[in-house]
Amino acid sequence: MNDKAPAARFPIRSAIIQIGLAALVVAFIWWVCYLFIPLSDMPAVFDRVLFALKWSGVAILLTFLTGVEAVSHERLVTEAFDPLAGKETKSILVNLRYLQNTLEQLMLFVPGLLLLAAYAEPDTIAKSVTAAALVWIVARFAFWIGYRQGPQYRIAGLVGMVQSMIILLYVSARFGYELGGAWGASVPLALFALAETVLFIRAFRSSL
Repeated sequence: MNDKAPAARFPIRSAIIQIGLAALVVAFIWWVCYLFIPLSDMPAVFDRVLFALKWSGVAILLTFLTGVEAVSHERLVTEAFDPLAGKETKSILVNLRYLQNTLEQLMLFVPGLLLLAAYAEPDTIAKSVTAAALVWIVARFAFWIGYRQGPQYRIAGLVGMVQSMIILLYVSARFGYELGGAWGASVPLALFALAETVLFIRAFRSSL
């Protein structure tokens, strides 16, 4: 008799629903920002990048520092006070996973936001950077709250990573265009597409 539990599979139906709802929220945030935030006057690249850096600080405060505090507070009142004792509760483990994932996402979000500010139009930089930052912050909380309900409910929060990826592709193409025109812009996009294709094929083969 085989008592081994079946391996968890990717929840396709749940993922489609979560991504669809998350996409509506993302569209709403961008729409509100472009509708209500007034045009900015930041002709200098330094001012635009500084504006994005300020939003990065807010994002780190609200998403990463709160995660650190969540782990610290729970360790103080449980047997997990000693990190080497192996007494972490499920709640602490989820918070640690959230912290690790948020740290990884920050490596995509912060440079992308700074470069977006550098390449954005001076009069719309406040709209685009604010919208991108708000989407990322909301996505982090969606990931965290969903993860605490169950790992299958964290998928909605991945829209923040998708946005960061799109921004990085955009700014990389802009940089490539500065170096070599249309051909220069296509190089980073082609290389990324190639890498994604290889990774997808490897993942597909390993699942067989």
